[in-house]
Parts: sequence; structure tokens; C-alpha cells
Amino acid sequence: MKKEVVLRITPKEAYDDAKVLSLIASALKVKPSKVTGYYIRKRSIDARRSPVMIQLHIMAWANAPMIQPEKASFDYPDVSCSPEVIIAGAGPGGLFAALRLIEHGLKPIILERGKSVSDRKRDVALLNRNQPVNPDSNYAFGEGGAGTFSDGKLYTRSTKRGDFKRFLEILCFHGAHQDILIDAHPHIGTDKLPGVIKNIRETIINAGGEVRFETKVKDLIIDGDTVCGVVTSNDEKIFGEAVVLATGHSARDVYEMLHYRAIKLEAKTWAMGVRVEHPQHLIDQIQYHSPEGRGDFLPAASYSFSCQVESRGVYSFCMCPGGIIVPAMTGEQEMVVNGMSASGRNSPFANSGMVVEIHPQDLDGYKKHGDLAGLVFQKEVEQLCFVNGGKNNVAPAQGLVDFVNGKLSFDLPETSYIPGVISAPLHFILPEIISARLREGFKMFGKWAKGFLTDEAIVLGTESRTSSPVRIPRDSSTLEHIQIKKLYPCGEGAGYAGGIASSALDGERCADMVARSLGLIKD
Repeated sequence: MKKEVVLRITPKEAYDDAKVLSLIASALKVKPSKVTGYYIRKRSIDARRSPVMIQLHIMAWANAPMIQPEKASFDYPDVSCSPEVIIAGAGPGGLFAALRLIEHGLKPIILERGKSVSDRKRDVALLNRNQPVNPDSNYAFGEGGAGTFSDGKLYTRSTKRGDFKRFLEILCFHGAHQDILIDAHPHIGTDKLPGVIKNIRETIINAGGEVRFETKVKDLIIDGDTVCGVVTSNDEKIFGEAVVLATGHSARDVYEMLHYRAIKLEAKTWAMGVRVEHPQHLIDQIQYHSPEGRGDFLPAASYSFSCQVESRGVYSFCMCPGGIIVPAMTGEQEMVVNGMSASGRNSPFANSGMVVEIHPQDLDGYKKHGDLAGLVFQKEVEQLCFVNGGKNNVAPAQGLVDFVNGKLSFDLPETSYIPGVISAPLHFILPEIISARLREGFKMFGKWAKGFLTDEAIVLGTESRTSSPVRIPRDSSTLEHIQIKKLYPCGEGAGYAGGIASSALDGERCADMVARSLGLIKD
């Protein structure tokens, strides 16, 4: 007998194999000795009320041989002599576009402005020591993109854009833990993700593709209305059958190049604000409805808040339970922060971006900058926070309660942010369209989650790289740019994704369209 069993059990029971076996046997109406095997298909935590429960979807066998689920395997062909496609950017969009192109028999040439993930680690370490930022190798730029040094969250609502399960299987094939296939909110962790990224690179190279680091695309080679190659920062010309533009949400120079070339861009809605940090035990107490916190059998708790304030969304973004805050600027005289977590999520702090939705019409004073108005506004706020910080990597900060009450903090709570913080009136420094809505949003979140609005929490400025204020428009049927044929804007930087998973899925879609345009996929 083979049957799917759904168990709703306590966290302690979920860690007790004998108890799980007994419950499966009961559901199958057999003795435990008759259960020949089982595996978990899906695992989720229900923390909506006390007590917190674990829900397991299990495939079980009794009185019959268990059939183990097959691990997905991927056989990438040799494309060393195949037609070449240029990919600008080695983030998830670019890497997964490359893997998909190889499956279609095309040779990807990835051009990455930053360094390999191993060399990149040294540059981000220097940022934490208050050293100047390398504009091409930092928390945003380099192999793996901005998601490499983050929490490694893989959850997405964009499953209609591609095969999400297959995406997870590819990550497991390249070294990610199999748990991501069953967890409702999977994550890899910043300590594990670099190894997975390196393995993906090796797959691409072993199949005959190319990955060139410290190679920045500075221009496009366009013949009529069709792109046929790129020019790199050292004036090398590289030609290909198509160009996938997967340069990420912080590649301001790419938007400026396209704007200068009169290639159509669009201003879009985006968000920016601050990063808030609490002691993790406090978030555990709130989310797990228990003064004891999470105990021994639950992971570090996360949260997701959103509300509307004056017709604009205010919401948490990239929440990192058991994580740290890091300096995420990409240029001089900028102050940008982001969060990251290791796979164990074992830091004593929990942090999250808290951001306010910004519409293009909110930036009337920046109209002269056209579609780049949001970029100019974004940079000005980052520079303002730089001036009000330490004029290095020290971040301006304020107690959460003081921020809400509009008071300067004389004593700042502890923080995980290694370069250091300095007290500053962020409620005043940030533009009113952001600070006023954030303050109201924090009040609402404090009502919904008792204990959230606390003197133990700190806010740091600024969380500004949630997404790009600019979209690179593309045809919905071909995914080519609306003006330039064979140019495929891709992922977060193009405005069509928001995170590791959706960027990767978008990269695969762009690769499929490249193959279709070359006659390798038939309708």
C-alpha cells in the first residue's frame, strides 16, 4: 500500500523519528513494523497561533516495497563549438540563462564585471573593516550577484514564470541541501550559496561555455535595429547571436549607457527605507507566542508585515532571521545596508528591510532626469546617509522607538553591523515621503505584533536597493527589447524579477526565447 499522509504535530514530535513512524502507522491503520518506508514531500510551520505546529506531507508505504524518489539529474551537452550567446552578468538570471542555453545547444559567454565568488569574499570583508568600496566587487557585484551574500531565500510567488521545482532541483544538483525541496520557505544561507554558485560555474565551463570575470560591458554593438555584440571596459569587441542583459538592480552605468544611446527605458515603482534589527529572541517570542521563544525544535522566527499608509505600501523586505546587517554600497560616498544569514541562522539578531513604495509621480522635483529620476533620488538619499554617518562605512542609526517619536537617540541598542553606527535623526534625514510613512507603518506593526516596537530595536539607513527604479522594456511575446532585436533584458536589473528564484526563472525564459529566435525551439 502506498498512501500520502498529512501529519500536524508538535515541533518536538517532528524531530522524533519513532513518533513520526507511529503516527504514520496509525494513519495507515497498520502496525509500525508494517511501514516499509516513507519520505517527506513538504514541510511547513504553522505559527499563526499557540501552540506552534509542524505540518508534514508524507508519502508512505506499508506491506509493500518503498520506492525511493529519484534525484533529478542534468546532462549538459558539449557546446564548445556551438553558436555563441553573450550574457552580461553572473547573477542568478545570467547563470540560469547560461545553463538553459547549454541545454538548447548554445554556447554562453558570461561577462561579469566583478570577481569570482572566492575573490569577492575578500572585498566584502574589507568593507566590514571600513575600507573603501570596490565599485565592481562588493555585496552587489560579482559572481552570484546580490543574492550570493544574503539569506539565500528561494521563496517566490512567480512560479507561473517557470518550473520552480526544477529550479530547486538544479540547485541541489549543484550542491544545495535536499531540504530546499521540501521546506515551504526554503533558503540556502550565505555560507553555503557560494559553493553552489562555484559548482554552477564549473558546469558551464565543463560544457564548453565561458565565464569571464572583471569584464564589464560598457556598450552595445548595434547593426540597424539588432544587437550583435558588446564592447567591454577594455574596448574589446565580443560578438554573439544575442545578448542577455542580466546586470542586476545596481548597475546604474548600464541604465545610463542605454539612456545615452536613446534606447528606451521606463521609470517604475520601487521601494526604499531603512533596515530594522531586533534581538532574535524577541522575534521568537512574538512569532511563536511564547515567553520561552523557540526552544530546541524550531528555527529562528521570521516575519512579514505590510500595510498601506497614505496610498503607498509599507512593508518588510528580505527579512533575515538569525542574521547580520552588512554594508551594501557600490560606489564612493554612498551608505547602503542589507541583510544576510548563514544557513544555521544562528546570529543573536534578526533584521529586515522596512521600505516604502515609491511611484514615479512621487518624484516631481526630479522630472528633468526623465526615466532616470528614481536613480538620481536613490543616490541622493544614499549620499545623505553617508554624510550623516561616519563618511566611511559607519551607518547613521536611531532607536526604533525614537525614530517613531521623532527623537534623536542618545543610546543606541546593540547591532550586528560590524563597521559601526552613529546616532543620527533618520526620521529627519530621510525624505518625508519615506520617513512619515515608515513611522506610521511601525506603529501599525507594533499593534499587530506586541513587543515589536521596542527600545531594544535599532534602525539603520539606508535600505535602498530593494529593486531598480528603472525598467528596461521588452516585448511580452519575444522578451526582446521593444526597440532592439536580439537584446533580452533579464531579471531584477531589467525590472522583471525580485529575488534569486524569480531572477533565475526569468533567465531561463530569456534563454528559451533566444533558442526560439534561432529556430531551436519549434512552436
